[in-house]
Amino acid sequence: MKFTELNLDERLMRAIRDLGFTDCTDVQAETFTHTLDSRDVAVQSQTGTGKTAAFLISIFQLWITEDRFKNTKALVVAPTRELAVQIERDAKDIGKYLPFKMACFYGGVGYGAQEKAVADGVDLIIGTPGRLLDFNQSRKIDFKDLGILVIDEADRLFDMGFYPDIRKIMRRSRPREERVTMLYSATLSARVRNLAWQFMNDPAEIEVAPEQMTVETVDQVLYHVSKAEKFKLLLGVLKHRKPDTALIFCNTKRATEIVAKKLQLNGYACEFIMGDLPQKKRIKIIDSMKSGELRMLCATDVAARGLHVDDLDMVINYDLPEDPEAYVHRIGRTARAGKTGHAVSLACERFVYGLEPIQELIGQKIPVQSVSADLIADDQSIGKHLPSSPYREHPQPRRGGDRRHPSGRPAGRSGPAPSRDERPAPRSRPGSSRSGGVRHPVAPKHAAADARVREPAAHQRPRRDERVAEKGPSRQSSVEDRLAYYKAKYGEDFVPTKSEAGESNVPANDGKAAGEKGRSGVIGRLFGRGK
Repeated sequence: MKFTELNLDERLMRAIRDLGFTDCTDVQAETFTHTLDSRDVAVQSQTGTGKTAAFLISIFQLWITEDRFKNTKALVVAPTRELAVQIERDAKDIGKYLPFKMACFYGGVGYGAQEKAVADGVDLIIGTPGRLLDFNQSRKIDFKDLGILVIDEADRLFDMGFYPDIRKIMRRSRPREERVTMLYSATLSARVRNLAWQFMNDPAEIEVAPEQMTVETVDQVLYHVSKAEKFKLLLGVLKHRKPDTALIFCNTKRATEIVAKKLQLNGYACEFIMGDLPQKKRIKIIDSMKSGELRMLCATDVAARGLHVDDLDMVINYDLPEDPEAYVHRIGRTARAGKTGHAVSLACERFVYGLEPIQELIGQKIPVQSVSADLIADDQSIGKHLPSSPYREHPQPRRGGDRRHPSGRPAGRSGPAPSRDERPAPRSRPGSSRSGGVRHPVAPKHAAADARVREPAAHQRPRRDERVAEKGPSRQSSVEDRLAYYKAKYGEDFVPTKSEAGESNVPANDGKAAGEKGRSGVIGRLFGRGK
């Protein structure tokens, strides 16, 4: 089907011609069959098939031709900020000859510009669920004004935990009979169908080639490589294939940052985007990628949907995704709108376990190529210090208990740290050496303070001078002090040894030979002379 067959408004057709669109894609043709007649649709379609243009053209045409939609607004809900911004740009391109105003609403930035857009009047509202509900709570956006509602990437929204928010938005909107609702998802799962049944008005279900989960025009290849050699293989792939533009996906934020900086040290102009980057910086990097100024970008799955780069030459899965559907969306960044592209995946020992689910989902084996010696390139970043960055993953709490303040109290506890006397004493169990096997009665609460002051508890540690007295005199003490101490301790009279006092070893209270030997041994040991 051609766009000229749809009998669209001339201003709309003029923008479509400017964009170079002539033939409708399958999802567009199926969508227009129902939406231009004001019927709800639930569409299963893979990424890169032109569904964004499908619902935007439908919105503009309904506003122009249908009287009941002329004074209403339209809302497009997207899962990520990047996708919301991309939809806004597409809307401005398609509706550039139309009088409608459009604005984007998402978190991570201030409210000022978005509140101004609402005050100036907005017809097409595009945003993420959190910020949209914020504006609804503050009564700046009324969902009752919506005549058209679009839920884009519904499966991704649900995976990110926005299912309750989507239900809340739909409940606060007009009754389903008074609006047109369009729902797009990569899979029509049970939750998607339940949402359609509860909040949509007899939607037409559209499945565009559900058995074909990947784009046929993508040249896929897989390399099995060890984790230690993976980055060198990445350098080799870039060296031999020489892609004009490349998008490199990693599974973690830290890996994304490291790979990008190591590529910089190897002479590649590369940036990275992830969820921790400020929104303005993310938009700036994406704009430079789209304009051709930046040729290489490392990203987490935050860019797997919503990042539209014209003629993207190659997608590289530096880490195989753990979610098989993420693989489909990653490689869908290339070969868009029927163009060709390349997808290279590196399977290391850590993430190779995701390979089998991916191949089950796409219904085919990814072609495997052997890693030859010439594909392992020299890494110039080895031994070099990687530039530090403030964008780090948050440290996790220690295992085995809560985090504690340096003062010793649990984290989050308010008030000054308790003194040593105020801290609870350790509890002693019956039968232990601490309690002597006897359970002591508990004193009344009102007498606890007096008891602590007047008579120390048995388990309290003695003062330092008391510990010294119990230990006994040191070797530097006088002979008289030591003899007095041992006399009090053993109840006997002792005399110093000959070497100590220059006299006989014979004790004063016993003259027997056995007693002499025994006393001499004790005295010698007490004074450090015995064996």
